[in-house]
Amino acid sequence: MSEAVESTAGAVAGKAQALVRDSVKTVIAASMVGTAIEFYDFYAYGTAAANYFPHIFFDKTDPTVALLASLLTFAIAFIARPLGSLVFGHFGDRMGRKTTLVVSLMTMGVGTFLIGCLPTYDQWGVAAVALLCLLRFVQGIGLGGEWSGAALVATENAPEDKRALYGSFPELGAPIGFFLSNGTYFLLETFNDSDAMLAWGWRVPFLLSAVLVIIGLVVRVHMEETPIFRMAQEKKQVVKAPIVEVFRKSWVQVLQATFLVAVTYTLFYTLATWSLAWGTKAQGEGGGGLGFTNQEYLLMLMIAICVFAAFIVISCVNADKFGRKRVIITSSVLLVVFSALFPFLLNGEVVGQRNFLANMVFLCVGFALMGTAFGPIGAFLPELFDANVRYSGSGIGYNLAAIVGAAFVPTIATWLSSHWGVHSVGIYLGVMAVCCLVAVLSCHETKDVDFTK
Repeated sequence: MSEAVESTAGAVAGKAQALVRDSVKTVIAASMVGTAIEFYDFYAYGTAAANYFPHIFFDKTDPTVALLASLLTFAIAFIARPLGSLVFGHFGDRMGRKTTLVVSLMTMGVGTFLIGCLPTYDQWGVAAVALLCLLRFVQGIGLGGEWSGAALVATENAPEDKRALYGSFPELGAPIGFFLSNGTYFLLETFNDSDAMLAWGWRVPFLLSAVLVIIGLVVRVHMEETPIFRMAQEKKQVVKAPIVEVFRKSWVQVLQATFLVAVTYTLFYTLATWSLAWGTKAQGEGGGGLGFTNQEYLLMLMIAICVFAAFIVISCVNADKFGRKRVIITSSVLLVVFSALFPFLLNGEVVGQRNFLANMVFLCVGFALMGTAFGPIGAFLPELFDANVRYSGSGIGYNLAAIVGAAFVPTIATWLSSHWGVHSVGIYLGVMAVCCLVAVLSCHETKDVDFTK
């Protein structure tokens, strides 16, 4: 009798295990596609803000002022993201990861698609700029609930000794989205001149985002709720006000999470948005006069983004083996060194114009350090918080980092470089790296934390 019971129990356990294993494939795809769309949308906007929006929405002003104004609209979504993390974090911890991720993706997708439908300044004047800002805000609200939910559906389905590796899947969405966005602009600029890009070509990446959103929705509707959230429901550990609980018990972890992530944002948008303008624009237009065409720079970025993807995986494997803290401490120290040296690679007086080797060294080393710093975050941030407030806590920290580390990076870097030269941008990045180092040193190692609690 006992043997029969044990046999039945074993069969049930095996069936449950198989179910989890099957669902892992789906949730990994669901987490990756969401962050891919996030970075696709944001980099499509960043590229347009650096190259097209100054002419389309701010063409009545001085070129440098127009660029700065355009980049300020880039910051609006980052300001909205913490609000989105409060809203979606509440429902993610109350109702579950799956439903919340579906709604956040729809919100983000609608905002991005409608940006591609906007009238220009010549057509609607200031109203066009106001609509651009409004849709950028909506985009930010949706994005506020995206990353933390994507990280949770991956890590809450992961074996205990592979959480960082599983957490790399939503992180890999970043280079995928970046590559798709850059590739779209690269192809458009290959077959169209600047007049065509200003007339209609800039809209195409925003309109094409609808295809990615539909794919993401199909995947997410069919995914399972995470087993750890189901366990929290069964144990009646779901709290009514997760936001209140986060700030009552875990405010220190929110601050740690903010500064752990902030430097990765600063580095990413320094590499991907500011350097694009610096490398392609003349000095009188807010650039460094390095002489690259926009198409050449996009191609260099697409090559370098492969390095980013490789180092995300490498750093996550190391984080599972050696611990999250050791990997991020290493990346922070190396970033301080990088911030002191990279300005020489972007100084036209030192390397001359159109120095592809110097620029590729800057991009590849920068993205290698970006991958090393960014990869373990997918596991490290959720591990800082208890299961019943994990969506809210990790989301708030991640999205506050977007304000601290990303919202004004292109604007600040453009202003600094135009007034005090490229070395001032290096100092800016170095300060952010030191802040990350202080934050990670204040954290406990979370590699072996009980993730079910």
